[in-house]
Amino acid sequence: MAEQKMSIEMVEVKAEDIIAERQALYDAFMKATVWAIGATVALLVGIFLLFG
Repeated sequence: MAEQKMSIEMVEVKAEDIIAERQALYDAFMKATVWAIGATVALLVGIFLLFG
């Protein structure tokens, strides 16, 4: 097998980049949480109306 050369580029990581990435992740998580809670409530209300 041939040897493969490995190269790793070291770039400066800025706090603004990290904060922006984490903020986007948090926003997506909160949006998914709101939709999940809404779907759960709708499902429970539907079950109650059908079988209540």
